[in-house]
Amino acid sequence: MTKYFQYSDAHLIDLLQGNDRDAFSEVYARYSSLLYNYAYNILENEEECLDAVQDIFVWLWTNRQKLQVSCLKAYLLAAVKYKLVRVIRTSKRRAEILSRRAEVSDVFIDDSVEVKELRAVINDFVKTLPQRAKEIYLLSREQQLTNKEIAAQLGIAEKTVENQMTLTLKKLKLHLGKMSFWSVFL
Repeated sequence: MTKYFQYSDAHLIDLLQGNDRDAFSEVYARYSSLLYNYAYNILENEEECLDAVQDIFVWLWTNRQKLQVSCLKAYLLAAVKYKLVRVIRTSKRRAEILSRRAEVSDVFIDDSVEVKELRAVINDFVKTLPQRAKEIYLLSREQQLTNKEIAAQLGIAEKTVENQMTLTLKKLKLHLGKMSFWSVFL
């Protein structure tokens, strides 16, 4: 039996790309607790944290052959950050999480090269949207308004907002197809 715990992250990624399940198990053993603890510090809910971490590792295995990672730990931490943003946005506990944890917003401020690149790609995409779709997207994602709040502010039906966001996010995911890592967490 190979001693996977001795392998570098880069070597594990190479093995993972070759469908090595033991390499995946080592990556999981090495990082799952770190990701869970990070998530729990934000959400303080065991089930939501377990689901978020599981989603990240399912994605990692599913997309193992496409990985282009220079630092696995940073990559996985960025993945959990973006997953938590999505969880918080859709959570019924959103207000509770944000009010209880004032620093949550600061946790998601990241100046890494990957995040800057992602922001640039998304900003470029948003510029290509029709005016109304752009307005709805920005209100939703930058001002964190609910569909109901957006509908009221723009004087349109809530269903229209929902449909526009669905279409916009589908287009964005297609746009980010080459960066499939990010499309999972939007």
